[in-house]
Amino acid sequence: MKKNSRKCARYSGIGGQAVMEGIMMRNKGKYAIAVRKPDGEIEVKVDDYKSVINIPALQKVPILRGVVSFVDSLVVGIRCLMYSASFFEEEEEEKEKAKDSRKESKKKKAPQEIKENSEKKEESDTLFVAGTMTLALVLAVFLFMIVPLFVSRKLGAGLPPLGRSALESGIRVAVFLGYMVAISRMKDIQRTFEYHGAEHKCINCIENGRDLTVDNVLISSRLHKRCGTSFLFFVILVSVIFQMFVYSDNRLTQLGIRLLLIPVIAGVSFEIIRLAGISDNPVVNLLSKPGLALQKLTTREPDAHEAEVAIRAVEAVFDWRAFLGEKDAEDTSGHPK
Repeated sequence: MKKNSRKCARYSGIGGQAVMEGIMMRNKGKYAIAVRKPDGEIEVKVDDYKSVINIPALQKVPILRGVVSFVDSLVVGIRCLMYSASFFEEEEEEKEKAKDSRKESKKKKAPQEIKENSEKKEESDTLFVAGTMTLALVLAVFLFMIVPLFVSRKLGAGLPPLGRSALESGIRVAVFLGYMVAISRMKDIQRTFEYHGAEHKCINCIENGRDLTVDNVLISSRLHKRCGTSFLFFVILVSVIFQMFVYSDNRLTQLGIRLLLIPVIAGVSFEIIRLAGISDNPVVNLLSKPGLALQKLTTREPDAHEAEVAIRAVEAVFDWRAFLGEKDAEDTSGHPK
């Protein structure tokens, strides 16, 4: 078993997320979802990664590219979760579908009817994704922005503006940490966090120069600087910094300012996490430590079966052998081949 030695990790460009009993991995214009089905088999689906905001020029503009990436990640993430969940529907629902299937088999559908049903399902899925994303954003704004703002105004009535801002920041951090601790204790979520760990281990395995095997994946770190958990940490940190300089005595005005700053905060956080993923600068590494510490809540050690699923997702969109070969050429010659 080959294990190449590396002084530092090399950026691969791949990223992903955990889904229900599986992993989504993205590389450039493709993404793959690998799911361990109830029968034990691994189902792999590969699709094109299409931006919701299809304006290529925005991908080159700092801050704005972060906003685009944030929206795209939400949309694709929800679609991947829906796909993985489709393998684990209730038994009664499956039986009902089987009955309907037997009835419909006796009656052959016309091509036009099949096409119309397919279009209706696609439209329904799109509406569901849009609705789910909207609900998630509304809940996030309420929990991490509205609650800290109004509670700090109530508790800090006698404090100066700077003091109320500091109190609001403290409440926001407390709510965020409380939320992370709470979801990490949920049994169903813990299983997903194992796949989250498998995702990180696969990427770390490759970026640290090891062959992508189950054994190598399991010995790799489950923490990674480009994780979504670290992104959320930077969102909280950047929002705290912004709110220290933007203040209004009117609650509604203050809330409006907070809402308008969301895209900016997301964009700045994206730039920080992007830099963290490609830099070994000591300052950047220091800033990454709190996010890495939080990942101990949102990732768990996977088993060999979960690592196998993650490997299948990676191999569907990324040629890790060629990647390691290029790195070997760099190490030998002292410069890129």
